[in-house]
Amino acid sequence: MGRRPARPRLRRVPRAAAVSAGPHRARKRFGQHFLSDGGIIDAIVREIAPKPGQFVVEIGPGLAALTQPLVERLGQLTVVELDRDLAVRLRAHPQLTVIESDVLRVDFRALAASRPEPMRVVGNLPYNISSPILFHLLGVADVVQDQHFMLQKEVIDRMVAQPASADYGRLSVMLQWRYAMANVLFVPPESFDPPPRVDSAVVRMVPLAQPPVLNFGLLEELVQVAFSQRRKLLRHSLGRWLEARQFGGAFDLQRRAEEVPVTEYVTLCQAMAA
Repeated sequence: MGRRPARPRLRRVPRAAAVSAGPHRARKRFGQHFLSDGGIIDAIVREIAPKPGQFVVEIGPGLAALTQPLVERLGQLTVVELDRDLAVRLRAHPQLTVIESDVLRVDFRALAASRPEPMRVVGNLPYNISSPILFHLLGVADVVQDQHFMLQKEVIDRMVAQPASADYGRLSVMLQWRYAMANVLFVPPESFDPPPRVDSAVVRMVPLAQPPVLNFGLLEELVQVAFSQRRKLLRHSLGRWLEARQFGGAFDLQRRAEEVPVTEYVTLCQAMAA
């Protein structure tokens, strides 16, 4: 029998060498809170489960607390960092490809096309622009294998909420039609430096292999109208909107927006387009 081919050796860089020496003050305008709890970091890495050779993009690497254990397992890692000072430090790391940019300006579709492996996206997202980032990535869900993000727990509660609950809303519908999602880890404020004033959590987002075919812009408008008066019955908001568009199909408007499952919003959107 032939010899089994040797596994590629990954270059292990000490965690202290993840970024250049010297203090860095967290900048409020970038929403910076640096993860510092080793136990939480290890738990996040276990949830991501990176494998050698996978194409992973990390958003907001900061001081590389999560970056370093990821790159030790992957061999190479692409990071997106807006802070110029941090980007300079990160470029000193031999196993990182650094994209110095606002993440909302990054062309993730082109990035995915640059590598043959499926793209995975991870990161500790700036809480002040977390929703715009999620919607930016929603447009390229078809080229993403999965996403693991640390966010404000309150936001994740809304992302994964079920109908007839207080947290169920526009964000729930606009993400659940495209992803299977789960809250996989709780992260307390003391896990960061400086600590935020809110609890955090980690969400796993896996794009559906066969998502519904629909007009995304129409769904977005429909859902926004439905939840614009969430305390009232839908006949006061969505009903008038449907009437103005001369929709003759059947839809129960004697409910509040939070009582309607995602599948029914999707079906209504498809019926209107048809």
